[in-house]
Amino acid sequence: MNKNYFLLLSLTLCTIIAQGQFSLTIFHNNDGESKLVNAGEGFEDYGGVARFKTLLDSLRVEASNAGNSHITLSSGDNYLAGTAFTAGLNRASGLPLYDSEALGALDYDAICLGNHDFDFGPEVLARLVGEVNDIEATPFLSSNLDFSAESSLQSHVTAGRIAASTTITVNGNDIGIIGATTKSLASISSPGAVGIDPDIAGAVQDEVDALETAGVDVIILISHLQGLEEDTALIASLTGIDVVIAGGGDELLGSEGTPLVPIDTAGGNTFLGPYPLVVEDENGDDVYVVTTPGEYKYIGRLTLDFDGNGNITSVDTGSSLVRVAAEDGIASDPDLLSDVVEPIAEYQANLASNIIATTEIELDGLRTSVRSKETNYGNLISDALLWTANENAADFGLPEAHVAIQNGGGIRNNTILPTGDYSELATFQALPFSNFVGIVEDITPARFKEIMENSVSALAGGANDGSGRFAQVSGFTIHWDSLRPSLEYDLEGNVVTEGERIWSITLHDDDSTQIVSEGNLVDGAPNINLAVVNFTAGGGDQYPLADLNYTPVGVTYQRALYNYIVEELNGTISTAMYPEGGEGRIVVGGALGISDASLKNGGFNLYPNPASEVLYLQFSEMSAQEKTMRIIDIAGRVVHERTIQNNAQLVEVSIDGYNEGAYLIQISDKDSGTHVQKFLVH
Repeated sequence: MNKNYFLLLSLTLCTIIAQGQFSLTIFHNNDGESKLVNAGEGFEDYGGVARFKTLLDSLRVEASNAGNSHITLSSGDNYLAGTAFTAGLNRASGLPLYDSEALGALDYDAICLGNHDFDFGPEVLARLVGEVNDIEATPFLSSNLDFSAESSLQSHVTAGRIAASTTITVNGNDIGIIGATTKSLASISSPGAVGIDPDIAGAVQDEVDALETAGVDVIILISHLQGLEEDTALIASLTGIDVVIAGGGDELLGSEGTPLVPIDTAGGNTFLGPYPLVVEDENGDDVYVVTTPGEYKYIGRLTLDFDGNGNITSVDTGSSLVRVAAEDGIASDPDLLSDVVEPIAEYQANLASNIIATTEIELDGLRTSVRSKETNYGNLISDALLWTANENAADFGLPEAHVAIQNGGGIRNNTILPTGDYSELATFQALPFSNFVGIVEDITPARFKEIMENSVSALAGGANDGSGRFAQVSGFTIHWDSLRPSLEYDLEGNVVTEGERIWSITLHDDDSTQIVSEGNLVDGAPNINLAVVNFTAGGGDQYPLADLNYTPVGVTYQRALYNYIVEELNGTISTAMYPEGGEGRIVVGGALGISDASLKNGGFNLYPNPASEVLYLQFSEMSAQEKTMRIIDIAGRVVHERTIQNNAQLVEVSIDGYNEGAYLIQISDKDSGTHVQKFLVH
């Protein structure tokens, strides 16, 4: 090659540098949630923070060799209650939490604060922030939180370890990073006196404007808003953001051919969208949105080309999720393996070896189940709370509790436990938080109805659509109607819509005392003493309990479950006591909220009943009104709806293909209102 070629190449490179063009690779993950050892039972060769670090270091070298600048970001929920976190709390004095050691070793450029980062309160979060920064300086970010009333966290704000945003300079290029945390923080975690600005768009835009005024052209939002739906809605109200790294939703982005961890392909799981998603901001400009499934199973790798004005000109075709897998040649980092992973694994193995019971029945602790319907594991856990409260009530000068509730969000094992041995480890996996059992006394019937209205307020009536507030119950039965108005609160926690979903509440006392009947409070119904954990008693999940007197009885909810199984059940979890699907404590969905005694035929009959292929409705007299017919399954989903013309007396309904079980048929018209009957399919 001649000298003129090298001169031209040199001039071209100088021009590019002068114009500020550059390529940036953003490595990211979210929702690590203390899953430090591996991806879980049956998936030991995937995930794990030691393997994650090896892969991350390799990808960083690869990016540098390609001439790309690179940064590493986390979008929150950096730890979670459980055996790994408990093992860290039990380390010798002076040693950091295992999560602190892992986060520090990964050398993040910035970390967003998620809701689970507050689960143990401000003091534990302050400890983690300090320990991470003792290892490697890393700012923790949130633009819509105010820490001034929590001194332990405010000290980190003063020191620059917690901030609304930060600027990172990489190879001469300034990158602005802004954090944002869900506005639901107070109702789903334990932030103490941390202030929460619900106007996330306003808080973020203020930071964008300040960064742009300072001359920063490339701006990234790391957010923990609980799901991509919230992030895309936020983007539509913003300008100036180039990239959003979302957290909290565990969504899967990518395309066919992207190698996945097998646990994420179970049940036909599909990609929610491409990696990255492209969403328009308020000005119609493109914003690139990415996220990863959590638990150190993937590293997101987004490579972007920028022009001299900080505008994205292209997305590298190599941008994708990269799974953390031994089969891909990813070994464990030796330091994290010996200092973090192996001690946690040993701690967990000791718990697993302590078999405390035998279970005759599979126990349903799936997240989608315990947050939307009664399960046998939910019954076992709520029974443990009630038993524990009453075993210890006298020692604290308390009356015995009549009932107990356990919010579904506090049950964390997210699996169906098989029959056979049941270990101490299982109790920690199900109930990992530092929640204590206690009693709230003298709850009025009206307040107790509101409590249960809150429990079902986030359900649309179908399975899998629940939130952590849905309660597993002990000591009473409820019927509720998903088609009725749900309880709604404003941002200040004031009731704006009275709930009408609770149709009946019946205590399991000798008299089957009713608190609510046909949607109304029963005259003379007694006040209730409630066994509950401190998270719920303090107003968590918007339960209306924070203004009432709560007295803990000195036992964690994990230990309550352990003691109940060992001492009360004598080590046997029987099918008779905890049958599959529960025992009818929560009758849920549509007009299933109407008790058997209240069902009316409304002038129509059903036959045959049970039915297999065809069901006939016969009306006793012709009506001048059109009727609406709905068939509702046991989960409260409307599986069929049609209009019946006036004057119809015999209607044929095909039920071919329906699953076996109970259904309701609901007939409504303007003249006679709504009437319901049950039928069975076999």
